[in-house]
Amino acid sequence: MQSCDLISSLKSVRALDGLADHEYAWIAENGVHKHANPGETIFREGDPATVMFFVLSGEVHMRHDRAARQSLVIGRSAQVTGLLPFSRMRFYTGTALAVDTVCVLEIVHSSFDDMLNAIPTMNRRCVAVLLDRAREVTRIEQQEEKLTALGKLAGNLAHELNNPASAVKSSATNLMRELERQKLLRRALDRGGFSPIELEFMHQSQEELSARTVLPSALDDIDREDALTAWFEKAGLGGNSWEVIPDLFEGGVLVEDLERIQKQLGAAHLMAVLRLFSSSLCVKKMGRNISSAADRIFEISRAVKDYAYMDQAPIQDVDLSLALENTLTMLRPRLSGIHVNVDVARDLPLVSAYGSELNQVWMALLENAIDSIDEYAPSKGRIDVHVNKSGESILVEVWDNGHGIPASLHDRIFEPFFTTRPPGKCLGLGLDAAQRIVKKHGGYIRIQRCDPGETCFLTSLPIERPHLY
Repeated sequence: MQSCDLISSLKSVRALDGLADHEYAWIAENGVHKHANPGETIFREGDPATVMFFVLSGEVHMRHDRAARQSLVIGRSAQVTGLLPFSRMRFYTGTALAVDTVCVLEIVHSSFDDMLNAIPTMNRRCVAVLLDRAREVTRIEQQEEKLTALGKLAGNLAHELNNPASAVKSSATNLMRELERQKLLRRALDRGGFSPIELEFMHQSQEELSARTVLPSALDDIDREDALTAWFEKAGLGGNSWEVIPDLFEGGVLVEDLERIQKQLGAAHLMAVLRLFSSSLCVKKMGRNISSAADRIFEISRAVKDYAYMDQAPIQDVDLSLALENTLTMLRPRLSGIHVNVDVARDLPLVSAYGSELNQVWMALLENAIDSIDEYAPSKGRIDVHVNKSGESILVEVWDNGHGIPASLHDRIFEPFFTTRPPGKCLGLGLDAAQRIVKKHGGYIRIQRCDPGETCFLTSLPIERPHLY
C-alpha cells in the first residue's frame, strides 16, 4: 500500500481523529503493514503481547479458547486492538481471527516511547481506548456470566421440575383409568341385590377406610401383610387376592375389618366389594401423589421467586439462611450423592444488600465446590456451610472435600476466564463475578484453606452498607 493510501486509511481510525498530517505520516512510516486472509490467525491467546494493531480494513473476531469457540469481541475496520501504551497486558487474552481479508498496521511496543514523543496526544487517546476496552470487556464478562448462570439454572430447574411433573401426569392418567374401573365395579354391585342397610354399611365402611391414617412401622407392616394374605387364603379368595391386597394393605385395612365386612355382607359378593374398596383406596393414593407433586412444584416456584427476589426492591434486608436454602434448592439435581450441612448462627441479623446478586455469589461458591468434589470424591462428597456474625460483619464459610487448589494458582483463581476445567466445560467467570459482587457490597472473598480434601472459601459482608442506597 502506498504511503498516501496508508495515511488515508489511518485517518478513518476514530482513535486517531484530529491528528496532524505529520503525525499520521509518523505512524505510517514506523508501522508494519500486513494482510491476513480469511481464517488466518492474527495473534493467539497466551502469546506475549508485543504489538499495537490499527485495523485498516476487514473484520477481526477475538475468541477465548475456553469459551467453546464463541466470538466474544468483534474488531472492525477503523479500530485499535492489541497491546496499548500504559496497558498492563502481558499476554493476549484471546485469539484474533480474520473473518475476511484484513489489513492492519502494527506498531511494536519498542516504538511506543518514540510514538508518544512524536505524537503527544497519543497519551490521552490510548487511555481513552483502554477505558472503552475495559468497559466493553466488563460488559461482555457480565453478559457471559449471566447467560452461563441462566443456562445452568434452566437446566437445574428442568431436571427438578421433571420429576413432580412426571408424577402428576402418571398419577392423573392412572386416576382416570381407575375411575372408569370404579364405574364398572359399582354397576356389578348394583346387580348384587343388596338391601338398603347393606348398601349403607358399604358406604360407611368405604368412608371409614378412606379416612384412615396409616403410620408406617416395618415390623408391624410385615405382620399385617402376612395376616391379610393368610385371611384371603382361609376365605378361599387367595387366587384373586393379588388384585386387592396391595391397596388394602397401604390403606391400613386390618383382618378385623375384613371379618366385619364378611359377616355383614356374606361371602357371595365379598370379592366384588373388596375390589371397590381397593379401588377407592387406590384413587385416594393417586390424589395424594398429585397433591404432593403439586406442592413440590409450588415449592420450586417459590424458591425461584425468592432466589431472584422477584417483585421486590433491588436492595433488601437479606436473610442469609433463606438465601442459602433457595440456592441449594436450585442446585438440588447436582447435589445427588453429596452430603450438605448448613450451620447458621442463631439470631443472625439481616444483611442490607442486593439479594439477587448475593445469590449469584452463593451459587458460584457452591458450584465450585460441587465441581471440585465431582473430580476428587464423587461418592463421598461433603459440603459444609457455616454462617456467623463477627463484629459488624457476617462471615460465610463454604467448605468442601474436593481436590483443592494448588498454592501456585491462588493468585489467579479470581481472574476472569481462568479455570482449571477442560475447554468448553466452564468459562471461568463464576468466582470473578462473585468477587466483584462482594466488593460492591464492601466485603471481601478469599481462599481460607485449600488442601486436597479440605477447601474453604471465606466471604465477609458488612451488615449495613448505607451507601448502597
